[in-house]
Amino acid sequence: MTHDHDLVLRPTEAQISAALNPPAGRNGGDLVVETLAGLGATTVFGLPGQHALGVFDALRRSDLRYIGLRVENNAGFAADAYGRVTGEAAPLLLSTGPGALTSLAALQEAAAASAPVLAISSQIPTAGLGGGRHGYLHELPDQAASFRGVVKSVHTVRAQSQIPSAIEAAWKSALTVPHGPVWVEIPQDVLLAETAMPVVTGGDAFPEELPPRPELTAVAADLLSRAARPAIIAGGGVVRSDASGKLRRLAELLQAPVVTTPGGKGAFPWTHPLSLQSWLEDRHTTDFLEDADVLLVVGSGLGELSSNYHTFKPRGRVIQIEADLGKLEANHPALGIHADARLALQALLETVSKREDGAAPERVRSVLTKVADRIAAQQLTLEQDVLASVRRALPASSPSFWDMTILAYWAWSAFDPKGPNRMHSAQGAGGLGYAFPAALGAAVADPTYPVLAVSGDGGALYSIAELATARQYGLNVTWLIVDDGGYGILREYMTEAFGETTGTELARPDYVTLAESFGVPGVRTSAETLETDLAKALSTPGPSVVLLPVVLRMFAPTHLASD
Repeated sequence: MTHDHDLVLRPTEAQISAALNPPAGRNGGDLVVETLAGLGATTVFGLPGQHALGVFDALRRSDLRYIGLRVENNAGFAADAYGRVTGEAAPLLLSTGPGALTSLAALQEAAAASAPVLAISSQIPTAGLGGGRHGYLHELPDQAASFRGVVKSVHTVRAQSQIPSAIEAAWKSALTVPHGPVWVEIPQDVLLAETAMPVVTGGDAFPEELPPRPELTAVAADLLSRAARPAIIAGGGVVRSDASGKLRRLAELLQAPVVTTPGGKGAFPWTHPLSLQSWLEDRHTTDFLEDADVLLVVGSGLGELSSNYHTFKPRGRVIQIEADLGKLEANHPALGIHADARLALQALLETVSKREDGAAPERVRSVLTKVADRIAAQQLTLEQDVLASVRRALPASSPSFWDMTILAYWAWSAFDPKGPNRMHSAQGAGGLGYAFPAALGAAVADPTYPVLAVSGDGGALYSIAELATARQYGLNVTWLIVDDGGYGILREYMTEAFGETTGTELARPDYVTLAESFGVPGVRTSAETLETDLAKALSTPGPSVVLLPVVLRMFAPTHLASD
């Protein structure tokens, strides 16, 4: 008896001939790039290094496009954005020791944001593996140990025959929900040694799906159908699984108001009558969600930013759909459904009953009015005008990437991304320097639209070297640098907590002149001319810098006990 899974495709005569007569001059690095190409990769990011030269030499013989950045961490951010935009596993090529370790902060962000990054690092020669101290350049006792707590999976190769399978396993791991970064390391001698192995011609690039358990979605559908005041929190999992359309249909069926987390920006239309937008850092929104008798949380772990800094205390029944098993019921008891958001929402669409609730849009308008009135009372016209100018200048279809800066904190709550997968920030891990290199990765992924990066002057200095990358590849990225003379948000935090600051004030360059020294046009703007100058920069092909010297303030928090 023959089973379907026992069937093996027979190779063609051409494939047999190619396998028996592999071209000369190939090494282990060729097996790496051939496997990547066979899995469907077209672009790789990274930096060369002494132990990784075998891979970089093989790139020369491949059709893969190489985008070289100037700092490994920035290369990781670029790969992260490429993965977010395309949904593909973005290869990141690194060298041993310092090069590998420099990528850790970027891989932490990719892990926190569930961005599929396939990091492939070299290692010291095979003879040095195992923890002995042989004195090789860049040697670490256990390089992989530095990454196990950050990435989804670690794969160490010790022989050329292991390369295709290890990379394929890592690729599938990166793309299995929840998406995330993975780590493959290959010793220098394995990469450099000549190989007689056949050319790698394909691979299984299809990860396993994560459907919901039907008995759980049946209970969830019943709870939602009978709810008096249902509400929905939509997180980044909705965006990553391309489930925005299903979310909208479910919300309309249930007449359930929807709020999106910072990672879920764009998962639900901003101006929809049921849209509570993204004002999670507001007590009016928190109170509304606490009052829901059934709260559906999709693709969010309800972490710090999504729970108004853990002050959110739901009183009704919580249903949580989450692909990351570790986040399921991590913060609140719930009917936990371990599943991909798209598949779970489809199951609910097939089983819920339509609800009639003509009062839901009015309840949404009431909350948004209260939020607007609270902000208006704080005399923050400048901040709102600046954010509105950015929104008007940025084409609706263009993606934007935001660093950890005051304007980004405003954007988490108040910026309309005009669609799913168009606004990204470093709010997952919260590191500085994300916006500009990530925007470069997005521009590589899709050159159709201009890309916007937004940084403060402190975060900009993390990424300034990548102006050379932007110029070298002619990437269509406009970089808005908000210069307030230091780490603005830390200045606010320290002033509030201690009455004075330490270490927040920064000497910085003339960013316009500095950009021009890289061959990148720059312009100094003001709050009054920002919209015009930013729109002009975005409409001009190639990289550019727009410098906005201004001191912005945050809106008052609502999660502190004194409020």
